Amino acid sequence: MSEPVIVSWSGGKDGCMALRKILEDERYSVKALLTTVTESYDRVSMHGVRRELLARQAASLGLPLREVVIPKSASNEIYEARMGEALAEFRARGVEAVVFGDLFLEDIREYREAQLAKADMCGIFPVWGNDTSEFADEFIERGFRAVVVCLDPSKLDESFAGRSFDKEFLEDLPSGSDPCGENGEFHTFVHEAPIFERSVEFDIGETLERDGFLFTDLAPK
Repeated sequence: MSEPVIVSWSGGKDGCMALRKILEDERYSVKALLTTVTESYDRVSMHGVRRELLARQAASLGLPLREVVIPKSASNEIYEARMGEALAEFRARGVEAVVFGDLFLEDIREYREAQLAKADMCGIFPVWGNDTSEFADEFIERGFRAVVVCLDPSKLDESFAGRSFDKEFLEDLPSGSDPCGENGEFHTFVHEAPIFERSVEFDIGETLERDGFLFTDLAPK
């Protein structure tokens, strides 16, 4: 019997690669994707991707999507309470583990594990410790395709907004930037992958500043 798990999902490259590894591991059976959505924006929290595109990703993967809806500028208390409700639902259905795409940030991993412990669950980190340069190259070489949807302009020039996450992008990154954006430089949306049944089509829209970050809108086609 394979162990039922859910996957923490924002639609970005790291989570997508983590999902690929779990799907290939016969020890596990993925039951759903778990995503945080900001209520007033109707978009994926932090990444700013429209819910419709998120739903299309899940449909292409053939997996159910559980959205945890939080208000704009939600406090940690609200976020943790609503996430706790979702985790409790899955725990009651026999799911004991959540898969994450974290690569090396110890404090984030510790936070996740502490929150999961409250729900009597544990975390699985299938890409943890991967060299980020090699990880970025593998993502591209395996046929995954993504676009930059959010960036921190204090860490990366605005010209990187809306660009494809490809070899040219990596070559253009300034010295000191993490190839996977693990220090908060940028976030991505995966629109094509070997594990997708079909590509997620979109048009690139405007790039706007909000709360100190630049968000590039993707309009579903």
